[in-house]
Amino acid sequence: MTQVYNDILASVSKQEKLLAVLIDPDKMLLDKVQGFINKVNTSVATHIFVGGSTVDENTTGVLVAEIKKYTKHPVVLFPGDVTQITNHADAILFLSLISGRNPEYLIGKHITSVSKLKETNLDVISTGYVLIENGKATAVERVTETKPIPRANIQYIVDTAKAGEFLGMKMIYLEAGSGAKTPVSKEIILKVKEALNIPLIVGGGIRSKEQLENAYKAGANLVVIGTAFEENESFFNELKK
Repeated sequence: MTQVYNDILASVSKQEKLLAVLIDPDKMLLDKVQGFINKVNTSVATHIFVGGSTVDENTTGVLVAEIKKYTKHPVVLFPGDVTQITNHADAILFLSLISGRNPEYLIGKHITSVSKLKETNLDVISTGYVLIENGKATAVERVTETKPIPRANIQYIVDTAKAGEFLGMKMIYLEAGSGAKTPVSKEIILKVKEALNIPLIVGGGIRSKEQLENAYKAGANLVVIGTAFEENESFFNELKK
């Protein structure tokens, strides 16, 4: 299955703005799902991402099954570990942490996941994951035992993203990290987008409509917002259809 990825490509070709709401299974209670997803459905969001750096086994599958009851949006796994794979979702970002040098997150976890993925119908989307310094340590940094690329080293960020494309990855994800103090800068997004011929995802630290629009203007094809909605669900009111 490649439906989710093909739909993203179609949207990119039409210059449509895509927005994913990221839900952390450790922070979403099942009895809150319906109300939260109803707000997602009335917003401009186009995708729902589910995942976190540290999630208990089986939690993701139960949550995704509940989410699917209330929305037609594609539900895409954004896994921190193999235990978060579930066939209840529509697709999975097959993330390789190309900004780090820990072999487990470059290829190791991926090998472990293959036997599990073969039993699913998930659209597996190879994605180069680039962690960028944001002013504070992130869960990704702690779990993967890797360091983010300094914000000032823009050319290195660009070259890392382009290397991911050359390796055959289908998308690049620029990540400032959950709860980032500052989002990925417009300059970084612009320079990376200029170098790429594949879709660009940007996430981390986006807490306002202005920051969201800045990311789009700089070249992001799909923006991911998580913490902002966790802390302030009224943010949905600013993003109604």
